[in-house]
Parts: sequence; structure tokens; C-alpha cells
Amino acid sequence: MNNPNHNEIETLTRTQILGVMAITALILLIIAKVWQKLGSVQILPLQLDLKTLILGLIVALGITICSAIIYRIWPSYRRSANYYLELVIKPLMWPDIIWLGLLPGLSEELLFRGVMLPAIGLNMLGLIVSSLAFGVLHLSGENQWSYVVWATIIGGILGYIAIITGNLAIPIIAHILTNFISGLLWKFGKNVGFTSS
Repeated sequence: MNNPNHNEIETLTRTQILGVMAITALILLIIAKVWQKLGSVQILPLQLDLKTLILGLIVALGITICSAIIYRIWPSYRRSANYYLELVIKPLMWPDIIWLGLLPGLSEELLFRGVMLPAIGLNMLGLIVSSLAFGVLHLSGENQWSYVVWATIIGGILGYIAIITGNLAIPIIAHILTNFISGLLWKFGKNVGFTSS
């Protein structure tokens, strides 16, 4: 992997990765709550029922399948995803994958789809700006632009779902499950040699 930051980042430990995830989630939650309070932003409702769980699962599976297809056909994305997943998941133990789903899934959705999207507007402008901001959050190095493009597309999908359903719970569930499923698949694939690096 031709990333100049690779050696520097590769030295992160499990504790450091979990700490960074927790601190990042906390910062995003604080930003969301401050923005919500100062901007008097009304976040989308969180309606949790069986239909919401099923829709969240369907969206997560769709995103995971699309990601797997793009991973296979787009070499730049494959390199970028491998780098990012190696950076984040390799030091983690199996139970830590739960935190990989929960921490970003909750905090990122609250900020980008819960507060930013309604603050800018539940329209095309809000969708584009919140999706771009979400994509840029996933920039982990100068050679990671294909991963940012994919994250921006995912942000658009999750934002669109939030707008059309009026329910923030669906993108939250989809995000948590996508991270969890992808993390498990990548970790399992690495341990049994299914993925290429």
C-alpha cells in the first residue's frame, strides 16, 4: 500500500483504536447537541418498531452488497478500503466489532442526518452538504479519496432514506449494521484468507 502514513498508523493498538472511536463519537455527539441547541434544530423522530428494524436491515444488506461489488471492480477503492479496514479493524478483537457498529453509527447519524440535514434543509442542498461532510469525515490519508467518494455516496443514501421516511432510526440501524457486518466479514475474511490485500 503506497500510503505515506501507513507505517505511522499501523502502530495503533486495540486500546488506541477503541479510544479514538470513543473520543470521535463523543466529539460528534457534542457537536450535534450544541448545534441542535444553538440552532434550535428539530431532529427527525426516532420511531423504532419491527418495520423500522426490517428496513434498516434491508438498507444495511444493500449497502454491504454494493460495497462488496465496488470492492471487487474498483481497484482504487479496494486499496483504500483495505488500508482503512486494516487500520481500524486489524487491532480489534471480535467483540470490539460491536463498538465499531455502535459508536460511529449512533454519533455520525445523529450529527449528519439528525442535525446537519434538518438544519440545512430536508432538500437536495441539505442532502448534498451533509453527504459531502460525511464523506470527508472518512478521509484517513491523502490517498484515500476513493473511500471518501464511497462514504459520500453512502451518506447520500442514508440521508435520502431519512428524508423520505422521516425516521432517523432507519439510517441509524442501517449504519450500525453495515459497520458491524462489514467489520465481521473483513475480519473473518482476513483470518481465513478470503480477501485480497
